Amino acid sequence: MASTAHSAPTIKPGVAPLRAHEGNSFLLRRLHSLSGVVPIGAFLLEHFISNAEAFKGPTAYGKQVEFLNSLPFVFFLELFFIWIPIAYHGLYGIYIWYQGESNVASYPWTGNWLYTTQRYTGIIALIFMVQHTYFLRFTGVHLPTHPMQSFAKVQLEFQNPWMIAFYAVGIIAASWHFSYGLWLFAAKWGITTGESARRGFGYVCLALALGLVSIGGISMYGFLRTPAQPLDSNASENIVMR
Repeated sequence: MASTAHSAPTIKPGVAPLRAHEGNSFLLRRLHSLSGVVPIGAFLLEHFISNAEAFKGPTAYGKQVEFLNSLPFVFFLELFFIWIPIAYHGLYGIYIWYQGESNVASYPWTGNWLYTTQRYTGIIALIFMVQHTYFLRFTGVHLPTHPMQSFAKVQLEFQNPWMIAFYAVGIIAASWHFSYGLWLFAAKWGITTGESARRGFGYVCLALALGLVSIGGISMYGFLRTPAQPLDSNASENIVMR
């Protein structure tokens, strides 16, 4: 009797596209992928650039915070273009992470490692954003009312060496998560087709990640190198939830 040889299944390289008719999560995944680039990615770039004003000193940083809080309809801009998209992207991202399966130990391929780092950096970045937002917006000096106290408030947190390390890890995680997420977005939405295009854009995204980490490092250095700025006693009385 002739025996039949069973060959191992062939796994094609590349990134699986977002296909329709693959369960009822297609639209949610589309929105999740898109929200990571617009508006969250755009906000991340603006936030990194704005924070780099710390390198110029307390006055420049305070004026930047003042300018951002003076934008018309700033509350609705933040609500609909920052907080709701981040909440959706973060919570649905956790769901995807929970449902996904990483087989790095069994198949230590580059793609699996990238998949794993993308998931964990997303969790770290979300934790960092929650802590960062809570401390700056909902404790101590109310910065929208006293923007010139923003530099001193960040410096207050940097008095704890563990928080300096936490900020550094958060910056690295957010930079990697966005940059690799941008690469995934281009691949899954059919913007980069073929291995050559994906490889080339991968180098661009790697450069973007390194650039963002560098900008974040410059911002932190601006806070650390400047002598400690005292918080105004009158402004410090505004410890309210607004």
